[in-house]
Amino acid sequence: MKHAMDPKTFRTLYGDVANANPMWKSVPAPTGQVYSWPKSTYIAEPPFFKDFSMQPRPTGSIRGARVLGVFGDSLTTDHISPAGSIKPTSPAGTYLLEHDVAVSDFNSFGARRGNHEVMMRGTFGNVRIKNLMLPTKADGSRTEGGLTYHQPSGEQMPIYEAAMKYIAEGVPTVVFGGEEYGTGSSRDWAAKGTLLLGARAVIVKSFERIHRANLVMMGVLPFQFMGNDSVASLGIKGDETIDILGIESGLQPRQEVPLVIRRKDGTTKEITVLLRIDTPIEVDYYVHGGILPFVLRDLSAVRSSAARAAA
Repeated sequence: MKHAMDPKTFRTLYGDVANANPMWKSVPAPTGQVYSWPKSTYIAEPPFFKDFSMQPRPTGSIRGARVLGVFGDSLTTDHISPAGSIKPTSPAGTYLLEHDVAVSDFNSFGARRGNHEVMMRGTFGNVRIKNLMLPTKADGSRTEGGLTYHQPSGEQMPIYEAAMKYIAEGVPTVVFGGEEYGTGSSRDWAAKGTLLLGARAVIVKSFERIHRANLVMMGVLPFQFMGNDSVASLGIKGDETIDILGIESGLQPRQEVPLVIRRKDGTTKEITVLLRIDTPIEVDYYVHGGILPFVLRDLSAVRSSAARAAA
């Protein structure tokens, strides 16, 4: 260590970092206190504050929701969150090609995590993810990859494309899963991507702790099946419509909520699910549309109060 600890070398390397590299200094950049968000496939203005107002929108029941995906046990955040290389034929690859990015310059989802347009196209797009809405193959194995069926058309397409169709049609969506949904390492884009695909709720047998909290903080409702109820026991195929009732008049931590499954044959099944918003502060996060709008409104209110006090 004594040979590495050279104050003179340290001062030479780091004493004037801003002017140390002429090439870096020559890169054109906008000035000002607010970033101007120039067009880029690496960094884009995030949509989490779009149409922001100081008053949160009222919460309401979820009616006529379509199923975006049905997944089995131990679906990890690596399955949900975009990761690894970007395939040219994937929705994210198509987006980059449309923006004149050569395949050799695609880089990875990790490098482009600052662009939500890329990341949301890769959510639920893992090459190994298995959507149980798709039928089994002749050999009994499951189709892999981020595919689903758009309803009521029955057309098979990437989950991203189906999600955008539902958003354009004004149709809410939900996701079903099994045990330990969101297990594995914490990945913020597993919750961000779920929100940006328009999913209003995730209904599963059990959650990994951190992913459940992340869903709440992004404004997505986590629900847990009760008793012996599960995707399998209820015969959920993914072509149903879903109503989640009893939340329009306010939320309470861990309240029990009616969920109605409406099948294609006209029959219905009502069950009770457990809302996995576990604490009062999580209720506030959800009511405000997530932790980001919550914090911004809180900061704005504090500054407004300080300004009035100083006047």
